[in-house]
Amino acid sequence: DVQLQASGGGLVQPGGSLRLSCAASGFRFSSYAMSWLRQAPGKGLETVADIMNDGRTAYVDSAKGRFTISRDNAKNTVYLQMNSLKPEDTAVYYCNVVTGKGRYWGQGTQVTVSS
Repeated sequence: DVQLQASGGGLVQPGGSLRLSCAASGFRFSSYAMSWLRQAPGKGLETVADIMNDGRTAYVDSAKGRFTISRDNAKNTVYLQMNSLKPEDTAVYYCNVVTGKGRYWGQGTQVTVSS
């Protein structure tokens, strides 16, 4: 079974940093693009960053220059380094993969940016 285990969220002050991790299992990790999405209170789901199986990345405009998505295929883990965090980054963050068998989600990790 596909499993995605996200971790690393927490409470941070504006301007601070967090690193999210998502450990994956149950599929050939290196073959698939991975994504981080978020859902802020009262808002819809938003794709924050994608990393392709070849390492190419893409970001939502609000994350460009502040967030970095990366992957370690040896550890079957995808990361999201978040710097210069803002209150509007407050959300539940999810990792996500789409394989030939379907779309899978991690359980989400809460990020709260507040002074």
